[in-house]
Amino acid sequence: MKTAFAIRHLAFEDLGSFEAILLEKGFQLHYLEAGVDDLKDKRLPEADLLCILGGPIGANDEQDYPFINDELALLQTRLQADRPTLGICLGAQLMARALGAKVYPGPAKEIGWKPLQLTEAGKRSCIQYLDPELTSMLHWHGDTFDLPAGASLLASTDICAHQVFSYKSKALAFQCHPEVIPARLEQWFIGHTGEIAGQGLSVAQLRAESQTEGENLVKQSRLFFKAWLNDIGL
Repeated sequence: MKTAFAIRHLAFEDLGSFEAILLEKGFQLHYLEAGVDDLKDKRLPEADLLCILGGPIGANDEQDYPFINDELALLQTRLQADRPTLGICLGAQLMARALGAKVYPGPAKEIGWKPLQLTEAGKRSCIQYLDPELTSMLHWHGDTFDLPAGASLLASTDICAHQVFSYKSKALAFQCHPEVIPARLEQWFIGHTGEIAGQGLSVAQLRAESQTEGENLVKQSRLFFKAWLNDIGL
């Protein structure tokens, strides 16, 4: 049986719509909780798929959260070996840092719904299903990163130049959140209430936009994720 591991930093930031696809394809799925579970687990470097998910801490915060060092070491091992690896939000920032790129505060926090702008490489890739004519995308981050050496840029936004990148043939990183399920976003609005208020954003508006855009994102993200798994031989 194929194995997939997902490192989770917040209980409600999980694999979302991707989880059902993995189960449909016969994966044995394991969540590991950062800060609780052993991220030096010997199964992780060779697992068929590793996903590192989002969270409110920073990719440079290892002084306060030492487990970040374990995530970076694991990513360096998998990325060098070209093992199937997916990073979302914090996971993408950790992937960039593991590849030697700098992670730092972006020009502004990017929270809410906005379409991606695909590069020519992105239009030829599996993220073609996330084209702006097909779907909008949920964004929820303050930091950004330089594009790692050897990576291919697949998508950007006006605030964040490096939204999606691929590395070698089997690694993919999303600064944004293609995995979200709209029915679960109420947990985000509760869990991130301080950040929402601090940015002067409206929960009601975020909720309304999620109801308008969310189901279409789920549909297109399922197409993307199935295509990516097929591309990497899973």
